[in-house]
Amino acid sequence: MPADALWTTDELIVATDGTMIGERPAFIGGVSIDTRTLSKGDVYVAIKGEHMDGHTFVYNAMEKGAALVIVRRGVVGSERTPRLEVDDPLRAMEAIGIAARKRSRAKVIAVTGSVGKTSTKEALRLGLARDGRVHASVASYNNHWGVPLTLARFPAQADFGVFEVGMNHPGEIEPLSRMIRPDVAVITNVEPVHIGHFNSVEEIADAKAEVFAGMSSDGGAILNRDNAFFEHLCGKAKDAGVDRIISFGEHQDADTKLGSFVLHSSCSCVSASVCGQDVTYKLGAPGRHLVINSLAVLSAVVAVGGDLALAALALGDVKAPKGRGERSDLAVDGGYFVLIDESYNANPASMRAAISTLQNTKTGPGGRRIAVLGDMLELGPSGPELHAELGACVADSDVDVVLACGENMQRLWDALPRAIQGRYATDSDGLADAVVDAVRPGDVIMIKGSLGSKMGPLVNLLKNQFETAGDAPAKSGTG
Repeated sequence: MPADALWTTDELIVATDGTMIGERPAFIGGVSIDTRTLSKGDVYVAIKGEHMDGHTFVYNAMEKGAALVIVRRGVVGSERTPRLEVDDPLRAMEAIGIAARKRSRAKVIAVTGSVGKTSTKEALRLGLARDGRVHASVASYNNHWGVPLTLARFPAQADFGVFEVGMNHPGEIEPLSRMIRPDVAVITNVEPVHIGHFNSVEEIADAKAEVFAGMSSDGGAILNRDNAFFEHLCGKAKDAGVDRIISFGEHQDADTKLGSFVLHSSCSCVSASVCGQDVTYKLGAPGRHLVINSLAVLSAVVAVGGDLALAALALGDVKAPKGRGERSDLAVDGGYFVLIDESYNANPASMRAAISTLQNTKTGPGGRRIAVLGDMLELGPSGPELHAELGACVADSDVDVVLACGENMQRLWDALPRAIQGRYATDSDGLADAVVDAVRPGDVIMIKGSLGSKMGPLVNLLKNQFETAGDAPAKSGTG
């Protein structure tokens, strides 16, 4: 097999118990379920989803250079199309992922939690990359197809694997954990996220604890000592046979304990004791919540035998991704304003964290802090109350103007002082003109809401309406 090949055809046949039809490709470089991102030499898995059937795009895959396609048995196709016929392509991809995990000698970390999974996974990827070859989930590939796909792409030569694991309902994490078989599991926190699908936050904690199901007795759990469900999760870990627990946080008994930190507009400076080792480092993205999660990152690095010093140094390269705190400087007459994109998702915990980050971001001369807020979804009957409770958080912050939209967000809006009420609309479309009209030089504007609240288009609107400040003729500082 070529050194840069991911799989051989024979390996895929054995893993999937499939039937090969057509010429066997000599080289399989990757695994794809989307022809838009497929690379030449990939195997294309034709998964049937809720809204689309991957079999529709088989010929597109071959035209883009797929080495072979994995399809359901009985699908009509050209004999010249190299294909592996299986009973169920999704189950086949799971089997490939399980085979990839079985052959791997890498140290594997699973990351879950109510808030901060993706940023923690990305920080771990950076932190371990200076110590060896790292394979990690792309974007937020953390569900019943994202985890098997990430596993199926797991190179045999990797030294570390970092997998994000998410859920909306009970019972979703356990089968994913059994596929991943993590050496270390990180639970960032437990909060009332997706509470509409649960009877209590304790049930959410139980669902997160399913990540221990695939671990061996010599594995390690990284748990938030400051979270109300710390002891509960410790008990769940021990019930699953996981006795090694590393706690992190500000709590005096935490194994990895925060010493001091300074929040800046674009970064944070942190001092901590990580499993008994003192370390000072720069975190390349701002926010107290990221500081706390960086403690989990360094704890996990120690747990898998990584180099703590190299990992701490690498955290300076952390950047907030699109939809999760990404920052853009956009030119406006007389200077520029800062756009903070938090449009990917929202829940009470992440909303408070985003408001805190906005509060700690410096404005330019005469600039204001503007919060553009959309509904937090999947909160069930508690939704209106949880939105109303956030009103006090916003009112007590240094936010100068609030633009809000959504049925539940009206409860927050009604709880705000009149002085900071900018505009309310029933949906994000109704805020479009107000958002564009609101910005001035020196402002910082943060846009946040659940994905279904469609706050992303407001981010795109500003980016399309205003040039990137670095590309504009002139730029004034915001401090």
